Amino acid sequence: MSHPALSPTPPGPYRRGVRFLWRRRPVLLRLALWSVLETGQTFLTGYALARALDDGFLAGRAAVGFGWLGGAGLGVLVAAYGTGRVFGAVADLVEPLRDSLVRQVVGRGLRDADSASVSRLTQQVEIARDTFAGLILVSRSFVFTAAGALIGLFSLAPLLLLVVAPPLLAGIALFAASLRPLARRQERFLVADEGIAAQLGAVAPGLRDIAAAGAERDVAEELDRAVATEYAAAGSLARWGVLRTAALVTGGQLPLVLLLATAPWLLNRGVTPGALVGAIAYVTQALLPALNNLIHGLGTSGSRLAIVLRRLTWTPPPAEALGAAPAVAHPAAPGTDPAPAPALQLSSVTFAYGPLAEPVLRDLSLTVPGGGHLAVVGPSGIGKSTLAGLVAGMLEPGSGAVRVAGRGVRGPEAVGRRVLIPQEAYVFSGTLRENLEYLREDGVGDAELLAAAEAVGLGGVIERLGGLDAPVDPAALSAGERQLVALTRAHVSHAPLALLDEATCHLDPAAEARAERAFAARPGGTLVVIAHRISSARRADRILVMDGSHTVCGRHEELLESSPLYRELSGSWSPPNGTPDGNGTSPANGTSHPALDPRDPYRVDPVAGPGLTGDGGHVVAHRPVGQMQPVRYLGDRRAPGGEREDQ
Repeated sequence: MSHPALSPTPPGPYRRGVRFLWRRRPVLLRLALWSVLETGQTFLTGYALARALDDGFLAGRAAVGFGWLGGAGLGVLVAAYGTGRVFGAVADLVEPLRDSLVRQVVGRGLRDADSASVSRLTQQVEIARDTFAGLILVSRSFVFTAAGALIGLFSLAPLLLLVVAPPLLAGIALFAASLRPLARRQERFLVADEGIAAQLGAVAPGLRDIAAAGAERDVAEELDRAVATEYAAAGSLARWGVLRTAALVTGGQLPLVLLLATAPWLLNRGVTPGALVGAIAYVTQALLPALNNLIHGLGTSGSRLAIVLRRLTWTPPPAEALGAAPAVAHPAAPGTDPAPAPALQLSSVTFAYGPLAEPVLRDLSLTVPGGGHLAVVGPSGIGKSTLAGLVAGMLEPGSGAVRVAGRGVRGPEAVGRRVLIPQEAYVFSGTLRENLEYLREDGVGDAELLAAAEAVGLGGVIERLGGLDAPVDPAALSAGERQLVALTRAHVSHAPLALLDEATCHLDPAAEARAERAFAARPGGTLVVIAHRISSARRADRILVMDGSHTVCGRHEELLESSPLYRELSGSWSPPNGTPDGNGTSPANGTSHPALDPRDPYRVDPVAGPGLTGDGGHVVAHRPVGQMQPVRYLGDRRAPGGEREDQ
């Protein structure tokens, strides 16, 4: 049996870094040769001081002491010359790395149409270049400084090396062991921080839409989760960062303590006072600063460099490496065929806008089967939009449960099971196709888009604008056209439950009937309409009449017998001339009567919305006598006391 060839796993940043340095061995050799001068200067730091004390000042020969100190000063000048040449060698290492990264980023950008290439070229490549140069300088300095100090300790007295070397090596080992865990936690923190930035970038421009949709709590919960993730990543990074301090204390400060504690023992075994002072100079002036630079430089910059290089040229780590639990599939048990859950089910739902407020909904239970068509009617302010918000997951009931297709309505996984079209339709700048495909991640073909648009009634708008790829200026569209765009967008979505919360209020009755019938005819779709015209109720399979504590649900004929409110609503309305009613018939006259009598006991008056010719069904709560609400206030949707009337 032949097996397909497996592509080799691309090497990681560490292996590729070793290959990069191996190909530049001559530059590394030149860098090492110039760094030897720094080793000599470090050697003289302690050795010259010991000789100046033992052979000079303590022996009564000040000239000899000053001579040794002068030699140490000359060593500093020679080391400074070597350091200048070191920077030239570092440049010969760093610039080829930068050129290589630029070629890889540009190549991937051209090959994969990577939109992040500009950011990688202007920021991340320069971060990698500067960080790599810093790491070379810090690592080189520590290696040659430590070599000079250890050679000097051995030259002064081997016993000094036995006191200093063990804690120094232990500190280096502890730091090396923490490098990889620190890098992983640094990346987790970076990913979490980028996640918050991405969420804020999406939320900040859409604050108005979030407030209009009543989704403040959901958005706040998502941001809270992102902040909590970053907080946990920062805490983990800080806890592992303690190891860096422990490594510095062990390798840099513990040797000094041991030298002072063992000083009598060392002096009794032949170590001279000058050698002891020289050893202290090696630790405080060479080893401790070099180790401090290594730990803080390599510990922070090394992690940053590894992360940036991985993001520039290598495949990012899998989700499991970043602490995410792998997805686990749960297949259904064989031989079982469970009955389908209702499309929508409310079980004893109670909701109030505050702990002391009167409940808007009290102990409401409702079941809508799959493929059903439910209309919700009732006076303004009775809780119809509140019901839509509960079903859409934007509001959370105080008690009871709301389920769509047998599952909860809150959380990211519930988004694809229902789509809400509010009264104020959202249309963004872009092409018409982008607006219509917004709820479909898999994209939509032209034939499907045009068929949905024709069914809903958007075909004429598409033709007028110049096709699906025509640019859209939301301000140039009428309110009704924006509603048609939003309706078509919802129609092509995969969501089985569609919620129309007065989503056709800016359409004439004929256009409204066409749109609702298109949604009712969706294969496998379920439709819930918050109706502002009784004609919407006549088209539904069942009607929910919300009348405070007297909520009833049934068919049109049943409600005419059982609900006085519905009987009033239905009996006082007739469709405009030539417009079919819910049964497909047209009235003989050309009048359109309001949905409620102006003197009805529920204290609501019909007020036609501006620009809604023949609307005949919009109602708002009226004010006391002498304070009637002018028509211009309808768009404000506020009652005299400031409460919103659409809840």
